[in-house]
Amino acid sequence: MIAHAPQVCNLTQPQSPISLARARWVRRCGGCHWTLDNSSSCRRTREDGPQRSPPQHCHGLGTDIYQLLRRGGKAQHSFIDLEMLPPELSITILSYLNATDLCLAGCVWQDLGHDEYLWQGLCKSTWGHCSTYNRRLPSGFSYRRLYLQLDEGSLTFNGNAQEGISYFMSKGILVDHPMELAKFIFYTRRLNCKMLRIYLDERRDVLDELITLHNFSNQFLPNALRDFFRHIHAPEERGEYLETLIIKFSQRFCTCNPALVRELGLSPDAVYVLCYSLILLSIDLTSPHVKNKMSKREFIRNTRRAAHNVSDDFVGHLYDNIYLIGHVAA
Repeated sequence: MIAHAPQVCNLTQPQSPISLARARWVRRCGGCHWTLDNSSSCRRTREDGPQRSPPQHCHGLGTDIYQLLRRGGKAQHSFIDLEMLPPELSITILSYLNATDLCLAGCVWQDLGHDEYLWQGLCKSTWGHCSTYNRRLPSGFSYRRLYLQLDEGSLTFNGNAQEGISYFMSKGILVDHPMELAKFIFYTRRLNCKMLRIYLDERRDVLDELITLHNFSNQFLPNALRDFFRHIHAPEERGEYLETLIIKFSQRFCTCNPALVRELGLSPDAVYVLCYSLILLSIDLTSPHVKNKMSKREFIRNTRRAAHNVSDDFVGHLYDNIYLIGHVAA
């Protein structure tokens, strides 16, 4: 009798979540592995055991996915069980869910709903950067737990900015470095604009790094200003903080557009004047309290007095942009 060598588990290369899910699906299929080849036909790869006909839920796998789900739903008189589908297809379907819906899906399909690949995608699509992403992940790390901590920290930040940042640091999600904090702020939209404005006013070192993350190359000045205020919200009243923002924006805009600066004869001081002119024009054209709106000719004349080297055509294009698109700091 021939003795079969025992199977040896390869511990040096852990399997991905999709590989593990596929292995479970293969076992449910009775040891037969059904895949799609290049011709979109259903092809069987024999694992072990005698050949047998494909399981019922594999029939028509090479046809349109919509038809597969539709037939499966009709057969069960309800929505098709995702665990009866190939794991790649199940993961793709669940990847369209938000965190709340994915938690609900986990009540029905526990293995799929807690898949690390899905929660990793949710974390990085909602918070594009945090210090944890760049570190070696410890044993037992869970992206689902990280998502809950990021969500809790964001809610805390929206109530009190300093407490929110302290929470992130206590959990090891962020390190107290200006660039790390700036990247975290730049790549998420979950932070309250008022709390963010207060925090950046107190942490000018973080504000400086946040400015450098903006790339205004080949952008028209009003559009670049809108993009800037979309990330760093303008204060509600005119003051020292608004002046600081415009100064830093003007310097960054000139740094990103050296050719345009030479062609139009611009300087950081000229861009600074134009930015203030655009903000005042935005208020004038969009405010319902201003009855007599500034005309294009008036805007060109007023701007020429403040910025001597700027051409009338360029200033006229600035006016048209505000008139057609709207406020630069809305």
